[in-house]
Amino acid sequence: MKKWLIPFYILVAAVIFTGCRKELDRININPNEPTVPEPEYLLANGIKSNVDTYWGSDATMETSLLYVQYWAKIQYPDPDRYIPASTNIQNVWNNFYAQGITDFTTLIQLSDSLKQPGYKATGIIMRSWIFQVLTDLYGDIPYTQAGKIETYLTPKYDSQKVVYNGLLAELKEAVAIIDTNPTASVAGDSLLLGNMQGWKKFANGLRSRIALRIADRDAITAKKVFDELAAEGNIFFKEGDRDARLNYLTSPSQNPVGKNRETRNDYRISKTVIDYLQAYNDPRLPVYAAKPADGGPYLGVTNGLTADSASRLGFSKTSDVGSVFTVSQAPAPLFTYPEQLFILAEAAQRGLYNGDAGELYKAAIRASFKQYGITGNPVDDYLNQGSVKYDPANYKKLIGEQKWLALFSEGIEAFTEWRRLDYPQLKPAYTGVLSGKIPVRFTYPSSEQALNGVNYKAAVARQGADLLTTKVWFDVY
Repeated sequence: MKKWLIPFYILVAAVIFTGCRKELDRININPNEPTVPEPEYLLANGIKSNVDTYWGSDATMETSLLYVQYWAKIQYPDPDRYIPASTNIQNVWNNFYAQGITDFTTLIQLSDSLKQPGYKATGIIMRSWIFQVLTDLYGDIPYTQAGKIETYLTPKYDSQKVVYNGLLAELKEAVAIIDTNPTASVAGDSLLLGNMQGWKKFANGLRSRIALRIADRDAITAKKVFDELAAEGNIFFKEGDRDARLNYLTSPSQNPVGKNRETRNDYRISKTVIDYLQAYNDPRLPVYAAKPADGGPYLGVTNGLTADSASRLGFSKTSDVGSVFTVSQAPAPLFTYPEQLFILAEAAQRGLYNGDAGELYKAAIRASFKQYGITGNPVDDYLNQGSVKYDPANYKKLIGEQKWLALFSEGIEAFTEWRRLDYPQLKPAYTGVLSGKIPVRFTYPSSEQALNGVNYKAAVARQGADLLTTKVWFDVY
């Protein structure tokens, strides 16, 4: 039998090499770089990066703000004709999943190991908000398997119904964590400044928002959500509270809209919103719009003009969006007190919430005006107009139009509520390419077809063709 003899010097060399490798590994560890991320930095970065995505050009300026006819394009008008760039669709999906879902999933897991429940609650709430925005925009999305790349490299798509129901359960859990840990706290919170009761109100607001999303499909579950909120004391944002909003600073921490305006300005306020504001004698008009630089009355731009037509109108002869929304330090709201009142008004009208729908409707309008410093007689005069007075038989139109006007600074939420309530009744873009239709969702990014093809095809088979005109589950009418 042959024996293989290994020379002694080779054994010695192997031992020395192994030792050197371990020593090199030890030396190459940066003692100043933490191996475990700090939760406050995860929270701070997660809030900033995801609000940037929410307010960025891909999710709003080139898509939802145009579809819901708040803004219009004055040059490079293809997106206003419903021809979005593939990068717009890709970036929203990638940023929310890679930055948002991943970061907040990590924060939730880290909070468990560090026994810091405040971070777990805020992580769940922020992740739920991102999932809510994603399903609002795309429909069926990866949810139950998302953020678990070590286990699910190609996550399945869950139906929108499953996503909304899952989010309701998660948000309820987050509220319970806050309630059972009264001393819990967080740092790095630029959204609600570490106020855990504010986070609780944000979570409850999202629960009420989702309950109305599903009300046309599942009124029983919607009613159950409002009953649970009532049993918990109806803890919502109230007058004087800080809304869930990010207050931007100067460069490099400026609002994405302000950053965009530093180098270009492709946008003007839409003729549609100018027409509505003028028809209602709305005192918010000088807040929402600027008069043309060349003088003269407010002049909005028709959505979907050709490049030649838009160019002939020109920058100086048309109205820009008001500076309140375009300056570098313009705040980015995620959920506001006026929105909460509109939600409760509609819920009361539908018999989901115990309240006076008409009074809540008026309070919502007053709160929207007050955001811009408008109070007193101008608001009273506005509310006393026959076209504004509350009529239970016409609640969808009244709430739909007034909420649309109030959500002017929240393009994605306005786009979603316009689809759900079907008011205001918008006309398609002038030279739109969707055969007289307006987009009602975002299409899935091409990377999903290439990298997650099996699950992508299953979602399309269930939801419908992957088109801008395919309605998502909540959009019944």
